[in-house]
Amino acid sequence: MRTENETPVRRPLDLAALHRAAVRPGGLWRTIEVVESTGSTNADLLARALAGEPEGTVLATEHQQAGRGRLGRTWITPPRAALTFSLLVRPGVPPARRGWLPLLTGIAVAGAITSVTGVATTLKWPNDVLADQGQAGASQAGAGQAGASQAGAGKLVGILAEAAADAIVVGIGVNVSTEQAELPDRGPGALPAASLLTAGAKPEGLDRTPLLLAILSAFEHRYRGWREAGGDPEASGLRAAYLGRSGTIGRPVRAELPSGQALSGLAVGVDADGRLLVRSSSGTGSAGAAGSVVPVAAADVVHLR
Repeated sequence: MRTENETPVRRPLDLAALHRAAVRPGGLWRTIEVVESTGSTNADLLARALAGEPEGTVLATEHQQAGRGRLGRTWITPPRAALTFSLLVRPGVPPARRGWLPLLTGIAVAGAITSVTGVATTLKWPNDVLADQGQAGASQAGAGQAGASQAGAGKLVGILAEAAADAIVVGIGVNVSTEQAELPDRGPGALPAASLLTAGAKPEGLDRTPLLLAILSAFEHRYRGWREAGGDPEASGLRAAYLGRSGTIGRPVRAELPSGQALSGLAVGVDADGRLLVRSSSGTGSAGAAGSVVPVAAADVVHLR
């Protein structure tokens, strides 16, 4: 058993085991690659997507040096402390329905994390997986305050989906064995970062190979159903699955927009295009009249609190 001051063992990803378990005839995953270091797996796969790389490529790295989040935010972790990888898919669904792909990814990642590590998870719209560490208490203590739903939570995972013609590259970064002192400082209005280690994962849950396999399996299951349903979140069961894991829906939120305006209100759902539906409580001069339900797309939000 690991003691408090003992450095966690950071084993390399087992590429042979990944291929044996995930690459199979008729499956989604065509090839899995692991590189020792790169700037951004998303940037690498986007270039390959534009050059015609087919669907089903998984690119992982042991050390991502220039990882990207939404709106150009950076994401860097120590070597082998995180699970950093990107997926190349070509879903062929109506363009408007592509907004569900980051949400689909969140469902798959959250479920896999809980199954493999024992860490309870919740989803923050649009692209974060959080360690669920006391949401109920936060709700009672902060009812009516924007952002109260996420008190006591820490960000475990960031997800970034980027389009290249008809392809989409989905980047996923999971803090696995990152120690408290190695986690980034909390930015203004942001949630604190967490890792599976700091969230109390089972020791065997810190092995990144079985975790990656679980994520790939869960993603493939959700993705195939969504694609076969033409991107319909209702028919594919995605909307129900998302609402069941969401820590945002049913909570007060404040969306800060690029225009400098803010929309405050109650998050009441997610529409067919993956946009967050907010019943505005804002007054004059805000992004929405009081009482109206306003759809907010991920690309339109600077911060959601």
